[in-house]
Amino acid sequence: MSRVERWERRSEIPLLLLAVAFLTAYAWPVLDPRLDTGWREFFSIVSWTVWVAFAVDFIARLSLADRRGEYAISHWYDVVLIAVPMLRPLRLLRLLALVRIMDRSASNTLAVRALVYVSGSAVAAVLLGAVAVLDAERDASGANISSFGDAVWWACATVTTIGYGDFYPVSTEGRAVAVVLMVVGIGVVGAITGAVATAMMTRAQHERADS
Repeated sequence: MSRVERWERRSEIPLLLLAVAFLTAYAWPVLDPRLDTGWREFFSIVSWTVWVAFAVDFIARLSLADRRGEYAISHWYDVVLIAVPMLRPLRLLRLLALVRIMDRSASNTLAVRALVYVSGSAVAAVLLGAVAVLDAERDASGANISSFGDAVWWACATVTTIGYGDFYPVSTEGRAVAVVLMVVGIGVVGAITGAVATAMMTRAQHERADS
């Protein structure tokens, strides 16, 4: 195990907890527009503190990497999420690390691992995408996503690749969130299809072996 991998193992849980803190600090003002100024300032401080922690984590991983240039290129998304303030909502994707942690404690059977990945990724993507798009769209000109219920409905339709078209983002930031959800949706649908096909093939092989 490399030095970077050891660091990632040790820092994964603390970073996940920080991501949960960021989710709280980011989502609470979005879901409660009438929140008083004092609480908004407090959540803003928490948000920026977590951002600093993420930046320090990436710098530490970069310094431990044997080939820093290659590591930075292969982890370009970390660089972008840290460097570009307008993509702040996409930092919620850090919470998807929970799926990896759940996977390590799960059984090694394909069915259980597939269930962990698909269900965890789908639920996290819907909730995080809903909060992020509501933040981006609520005050945008011509926006039609104005409540958390609308945002959740839109996120479900997007992740499942149905796309009814009754709700849609109109801002650049909202569309960036939509692109991420579309990619996640394609992955989720593909994972479900692959898991079902594999399960059917495995069952057929067992039946042939028993006959």
